[in-house]
Amino acid sequence: MKNRGFFKKNILGRRKCATVRLTLLRGSGEITINKRNLTSYFSSNFYYISRIQAPLELLGIQNKYNLIIRATGGGLTSQATAIQLALARALVQLDQTYRKPLKVEGLLKCDSRRKERKKYGLKKARKAPQYSKR
Repeated sequence: MKNRGFFKKNILGRRKCATVRLTLLRGSGEITINKRNLTSYFSSNFYYISRIQAPLELLGIQNKYNLIIRATGGGLTSQATAIQLALARALVQLDQTYRKPLKVEGLLKCDSRRKERKKYGLKKARKAPQYSKR
């Protein structure tokens, strides 16, 4: 889709309760999450920042695109993983040649694990109360 001379892609990424809407624009490599820059949003945490930038670094295109991200729900780890998935999906839609290296690194996999619900009669999802024979 062309938008005023700029390339634009809107992609959705999810992990647990975190939902991310990512817009990919041609630019200088700026990453904005909820109207804050990447380092201030993740408090300069190297783990989250490197996780988000992994698809770009793998393909060597760190300074080609600007990312505008709207993240809701979940924690920081879930949001970072959802951003990574959305970015990888956006890059594949942009250029199909990116698919193979991203797939080999496992960046296109959606982690479908969720929190298991608590069952009645138990203290947690699987933790049972202490059993006494007598």
